[in-house]
Amino acid sequence: MTITITVVVIAVVALVVVGVAVTLSSRRNERRRAHAEELRAEAAAQAAAIEAKAQKTAAAQARADEARAEVERAEQAVAEAEHELQVEDARREDVVREADAVDPDVDHRSDDYRPIPPQPREP
Repeated sequence: MTITITVVVIAVVALVVVGVAVTLSSRRNERRRAHAEELRAEAAAQAAAIEAKAQKTAAAQARADEARAEVERAEQAVAEAEHELQVEDARREDVVREADAVDPDVDHRSDDYRPIPPQPREP
């Protein structure tokens, strides 16, 4: 009988140990679930802030794209104006060369000839 009592005591102790282990494991899992939920809630809160920043970034990108387009238009306008200026300057120089060719006091055939545009008249 002592062996039977010993076996029963060992079995009861084993059951208690298993029960305690299962209870502790269950509590640990509950704590871990709760912590996981806290982390998910924190991530959800960050998601809203991230979305707001993403919208700000997209708006800033759109403004930058528009600014780049405006710069391109301005650069195109400058290039066209410079071209027009060069054309007008070339026309003016042609007129000066023509005047120098007609003027008997100007040696327009010399190697060092350079057309000198007339100075604007003062009022």
